[in-house]
Amino acid sequence: MYLSSEVKKEIFKKHGGSETNTGSTEGQIALFTHRINHLTQHLKANRKDFNTERSLVKLVGKRRSLLDYLKKKDIEKYRSLIKELNIRK
Repeated sequence: MYLSSEVKKEIFKKHGGSETNTGSTEGQIALFTHRINHLTQHLKANRKDFNTERSLVKLVGKRRSLLDYLKKKDIEKYRSLIKELNIRK
């Protein structure tokens, strides 16, 4: 499986402060970004997988709403996270 518990712990440790802080906004955005990148690679190989395409669109929407929340709360964290994760906006 592409997203093992070790990978999740590493993502949350890097972006959320600790590996048990799974509710942090930065950690959730990083996890969504990891999943979005994986699904994008899958869709490049499987163009007609419309269920995966729908779930990708939903994930992007969730990440966008979390990014908007972070932007309102702390603009500096927002800017650094976008730069670190290579998100376009």
